[in-house]
Amino acid sequence: MSLVVVGSVAYDSIQTPLGGRDDMLGGSGTFFSIAASAFTRTSLVAVVGEDFAADDLALLQAHNVDLTGLVTAPGRTFRWGGRYHEDMNGRDTLFTELNVFETFAPVLSPSQRESGFVFLGNIQPKLQDHVLEQVRSPRFVAADTMNLWIDIARAELCEVLRRVDAIFVNDEEARMLTGKRSVVLAAKEIQAFGPNMVIIKRGEHGAIVFNEDDIFYVPAYPLERVVDPTGAGDSFAGAFVGYLEATGDLSSENVRRAAVVGSLMASFCVEGYGVERLKRVDRVAIRERYQAFSELTRFGVLDL
Repeated sequence: MSLVVVGSVAYDSIQTPLGGRDDMLGGSGTFFSIAASAFTRTSLVAVVGEDFAADDLALLQAHNVDLTGLVTAPGRTFRWGGRYHEDMNGRDTLFTELNVFETFAPVLSPSQRESGFVFLGNIQPKLQDHVLEQVRSPRFVAADTMNLWIDIARAELCEVLRRVDAIFVNDEEARMLTGKRSVVLAAKEIQAFGPNMVIIKRGEHGAIVFNEDDIFYVPAYPLERVVDPTGAGDSFAGAFVGYLEATGDLSSENVRRAAVVGSLMASFCVEGYGVERLKRVDRVAIRERYQAFSELTRFGVLDL
């Protein structure tokens, strides 16, 4: 398998200022896999319960996601509920029901262990480390994390950082991890922990990619209507890593292109609830939005 993702598959219940949906297909592994599927085949390692719908299984299969690592366990699938604030930037968690995800212990198949590209979704650092113990000699390993793990499992997270090539964090997490108010200084300190690449997600303000000595800012694609921000960060990561795997090019220039692709895929994601817009994205739509993105950010030489 060329790209393996270890993460969650869940059912989300979301409320936004525009409305809401209950029991939608979600989870970090889901958003990542569907976004990456536009560029490459992803092998998903996750757990679901006996209540996981056949239609949702078929959706993942339709996106050429390898599901040999998707385990069905007795019980209910992981469920999460949230309500977004009026500006769509903040949200309140209404409930978290781990269910079968509580005892999730990812086990990679022999072919998955040989994968060249690995993404560790936002799961406990000890589980991320457990996956790293199983892979042979990957070319590129990226990970995601959150403030909870920084707070309660910092030592384990730092061990993961020592072993990965890239880490995805938002502004708050970067500052929490390093104590630096400046995201530039925070990124440099995180790089000193181990990863050469630090991707700082900034929501509606895009993302900043620190790739060794190269710094690249990619804005968020401007939209008339944001419906549901859930999964935008995982969609960014899926497109970012999926594009790098598909091209096989880790040069600074291509990493910049991957960041643009990630940002535009995140923009598709937020145009619908859950994966309803993301699942309909094809390469024609990607090319058209990439070209529009290029025009939006193009400027000439300063005559001064």
